[in-house]
Amino acid sequence: MDGNEKTGSPVARPAVNHRMRAMLRAVGAGRAQVSCSSEPDLFIDGLSCGDQFAAHALAHQGLVRAARPGSPGELVPAVLTAAGQAIITAEERPAA
Repeated sequence: MDGNEKTGSPVARPAVNHRMRAMLRAVGAGRAQVSCSSEPDLFIDGLSCGDQFAAHALAHQGLVRAARPGSPGELVPAVLTAAGQAIITAEERPAA
């Protein structure tokens, strides 16, 4: 190594697009439910989210979770994790 290489692994940041950010805002506003499943489906304002691939990604990236345990398939309130909240908080900061 000549001193120009980076050491350690970089901090992994979730890949979140505009649609996913909108989904995170809905969860943060208390408008969402999630199904208790290994592939959780997201419901916003009582309607099934049209992009379940994105909903699954949010759950698997640890940005959204069920607020409480439930039976398989049961809908329970969805909440943001600390990582999900950090994305929304960063989005709300005014540009410098």
